[in-house]
Amino acid sequence: MDIEDIVRETDVAYEEEIRRNPFSLKLWWRYLDAKRKSPPKIRQTIYERSLKYLPGSYKLWFHYLKERREMVKGDCVTDPSYESANNAHEKALVFMHKMPRIWLDYCEFLMTQGFITKTRRTFDRALRSLPITQHDRVWELYIKFADSAASQETAIVVYRRYLQLEPDNVEQFIAYLLNAQRIDEAAQLLAKVVNDEDFVSKEGKTTHQLWMELCELISKNPTKVTRLKCEAIIRHGIRKFTDEVGHLWNALADFYIRQAQFEKARDVYEEGIHTVTTVRDFSLIYDAYTKFEEQMLSVKMEQLEGREDDDNEDEEFKAVSDDVDLRLERLDNLMNRRQELLSSVLLRQNPHNVFEWQKRVRLFTSDPVKVVQTYSEAVTTVDPQKAAGKPHTLWVNWARVYEEQGSLEDARVIFEKATHVNFKGIDDLATVWCEWAEMEMRHEKYDEALKVMRMAVRPPRGALANRDLVQSRVHKSVKLWSLYVDLEESLGTVDSTKAVYERMLDLKVATPQIVINYAAFLEEHKFFEESFKAYEKGINLFTWPAVGDLWFAYLKKFVDRYKEKKLERARDLFEQAVNGCPPEVAKNLYLMYADLEEKYGLTRHAMAIYERSTKAVPEEELMNMYTIYIAKASEYFGVTRTREIFERAIEALPDKFIRDMCIKFADTERKLGEIDRARAIYTHSSQYCNPKKDPHFWKLWYDFEVQHGNEDTFKEMLRIKRSVQQQYSQVAFNPQEFLEAQGLLPGQKPAAGTAAAAVGKRKLPTEMDMLEQQAVAVVEAGGGRKTDAVRVPAQATAMDLEDLSKAANPEEIDIMEEDVEERTMVNEEELDIEEKPVPSAVFGGLLEKVSAEQKKEEAPLGARERFKRRKME
Repeated sequence: MDIEDIVRETDVAYEEEIRRNPFSLKLWWRYLDAKRKSPPKIRQTIYERSLKYLPGSYKLWFHYLKERREMVKGDCVTDPSYESANNAHEKALVFMHKMPRIWLDYCEFLMTQGFITKTRRTFDRALRSLPITQHDRVWELYIKFADSAASQETAIVVYRRYLQLEPDNVEQFIAYLLNAQRIDEAAQLLAKVVNDEDFVSKEGKTTHQLWMELCELISKNPTKVTRLKCEAIIRHGIRKFTDEVGHLWNALADFYIRQAQFEKARDVYEEGIHTVTTVRDFSLIYDAYTKFEEQMLSVKMEQLEGREDDDNEDEEFKAVSDDVDLRLERLDNLMNRRQELLSSVLLRQNPHNVFEWQKRVRLFTSDPVKVVQTYSEAVTTVDPQKAAGKPHTLWVNWARVYEEQGSLEDARVIFEKATHVNFKGIDDLATVWCEWAEMEMRHEKYDEALKVMRMAVRPPRGALANRDLVQSRVHKSVKLWSLYVDLEESLGTVDSTKAVYERMLDLKVATPQIVINYAAFLEEHKFFEESFKAYEKGINLFTWPAVGDLWFAYLKKFVDRYKEKKLERARDLFEQAVNGCPPEVAKNLYLMYADLEEKYGLTRHAMAIYERSTKAVPEEELMNMYTIYIAKASEYFGVTRTREIFERAIEALPDKFIRDMCIKFADTERKLGEIDRARAIYTHSSQYCNPKKDPHFWKLWYDFEVQHGNEDTFKEMLRIKRSVQQQYSQVAFNPQEFLEAQGLLPGQKPAAGTAAAAVGKRKLPTEMDMLEQQAVAVVEAGGGRKTDAVRVPAQATAMDLEDLSKAANPEEIDIMEEDVEERTMVNEEELDIEEKPVPSAVFGGLLEKVSAEQKKEEAPLGARERFKRRKME
């Protein structure tokens, strides 16, 4: 094409500028931009002209080659235009051989043309021309070319070269080999990867996953993998990965099945079942084994059905028939052995598990020989020091098997061996001895039973005296001695039984119950003093609280036996018992002691004992003890004698019991006619009684004043009540007690009469509302005068504020209340109350003393005597 055909009038300016400066890239690019809508041939000519002057311009070459590839798109690859485009690329690479983008575009262009050899050589030229730091860009496209277009041999060669640069991408090569069915080479590479401890998978696979892939590959392609030791690899995986044992055993069996080595596969299944240690792995292998046997049986059955039309006497037919019968027997045997095999798996987890051994024995209840073999294996395997459960039960049950079969001699041999086993605890060996003796008794061999127990409690000698052995300590087992002494009581003489009991006391293996049994045995045979000696020996062996039962039994038996005959000895025993006894049992002992004195001794001694008991019992029993003491004192010495006891009780009792005791004391004084003393007692106890919590006490005092008081005493009672109420209102507020009193605790109903019960579900006032109500209450109570501040709880109710307002001015007199009181007193004066004299028996000897004192008071007194009495008043 001539230049005149290209250059037009509009291009003259560009041509003139280029002619003046042909090496300016900017001018050529402006020229090409102006010609962007021109035909491709024209732009191609301009590109070639510019590249003559600027052959090193990457920008011009890149866009020129891009437009050349666009020009041939859609043409047949055999069209000459493709060859021309290829030549343009080759020409560009003369100058642009260091530009990877040009190489990649050229190689990709060649891949579309299907020139395998030319494309491969171009990739090789690119790798030789570019620096190694840019090879990864080329290899990415090169591997894509090898996977899609190249032959297997070419691709394998390409991959091997690629792995020299990027060995971590071996998984990509393995995947290609598997797709290409090059199993042997893929297995080799995978085995190499698995053995490389420093290998890190780019696909995120763990060594365990790679191992499982290798084993699966080997097991499913046994004939294609020839250069690896397949069985050794799988077995190594079984030892290394314990969580995949079941899958790997099945893979090894599958490896032999695919090679038609069925007997070898059966051996593998059997080995796997007898070596796995988890139920999961056992289930996997057992299911695969069962399926394998069923499939083999079905194949043989099909062969047998195909030969039914032939002569039945044919030797081959008989062989197939026998083989079918054999496989049926094998399958049936496998099904029947499942529980036994499962038991073996559990015992492999812990061979010292006694419970599993017992379960295993129950599997063979119909086969005594198998039971004996199992017990023999169990006692040989189980280490008593590591056993989970009671290992002695294995020996006992084993001996019982022989006993049920009627072979007592064999059972004795088993028990004899069991007694030499070093069990973990004394109780295990003692149980073996006891079971042996009980077996002899079941068969009425009483002499043999006694002989066995005498052997059991015999002190060890020689090698058995080693303290590390349980046999050296079993002779002090309470269990053994208890059975031995029971046998002696039933089968022996009185002397032999006494000797056994004495031996137990000497060895200090007796319990309080055994001592009581010994004493009862002696008492039954009329050895009363010896029975008391047995009690005393037992008491010397034990301390409180274990000795408590012995003391109670001893004291009861002694008192019932001798009564008043040996009173001093009984007193000595009681003194020994109460000396050092804990407060929890002191009450019963002192009551027994006092009862002894009341029945057979002196009353004053009994009172002294009651007095001592009040200092020995715990606080919880102190109220009951004083109540009993007061009742006894009233019974024996009259009511007036109880005053001193009441006073001591009020001083000694805790605060929570003082109110009840004061009420009883005041009631006693009221019955005696001592109204002033009763009022003083009410006044004293009022300081312990909160009017809000103890309304019962104030009701009693109110009734008392209504019945026996006057206007002044009644006002004094009300004044004390207000004072006490104010005292408790100024005490530090306890939210728990307040909520409990108001019935506001969770799950508690509001107490009747409280503000909480009145408001129902209404919300409690806020703290600010409480403060405002407090201010109003104080002002109203004080009549506008300044009063002392009263502490009000933040959660106080309306009734609390009302009580506080009343207590704000303790000196204020409630006129309305006094009016009510006056009306009450007037009504009482109108009543015709009949008075009865108090019986003189109530006062005892006190009445004579009072009358004598009254006579003295009626006599004329001197001035000095009157002054003394006025001073005392």
